[in-house]
Amino acid sequence: MSARRIRTTTRIELTDDRGVFMISVAAELAEMHPQTLRMYEQRGLIEPKRSPKGTRLYSHADVERLKRIQQMTAEMGMNLAGVERVFELEDQLASMNAKVRRLERRAAALAEEVERLEALRRELRAEIVPYVRGGAIVPVQSAQPRFRIPIERPSQDGGA
Repeated sequence: MSARRIRTTTRIELTDDRGVFMISVAAELAEMHPQTLRMYEQRGLIEPKRSPKGTRLYSHADVERLKRIQQMTAEMGMNLAGVERVFELEDQLASMNAKVRRLERRAAALAEEVERLEALRRELRAEIVPYVRGGAIVPVQSAQPRFRIPIERPSQDGGA
């Protein structure tokens, strides 16, 4: 009797922010020393994920951020305080852009509502009676017409 082999496949979804690289691999990918990564973490420039046992796990996004830090310090001559400020300003810019998009959507919704109300106002305009604030109160006798229309009514005596 031969043993049957069952092949199973496990799918893992990788996103840019999922920690998958240990510090040595991330340092190699970013072309820097692992101690430099630890220093960047202490400064708050990078926040790796942690495994259940506490091992640093870096994501693709973390590696890209490390490469940007390298570029700003090595090629642009920035110090780490400048890099921190750049990241702060980028975060503020992203936040402001998101706020502008929300406000633009709200403005568009309000413009649609105003148009709907204007159409309704035009539709109902003939039914609206204008009211003049502070207008004089007109007594009932004065409100009667100045001319009379004679109306013939049948007599009540039964015909003659």
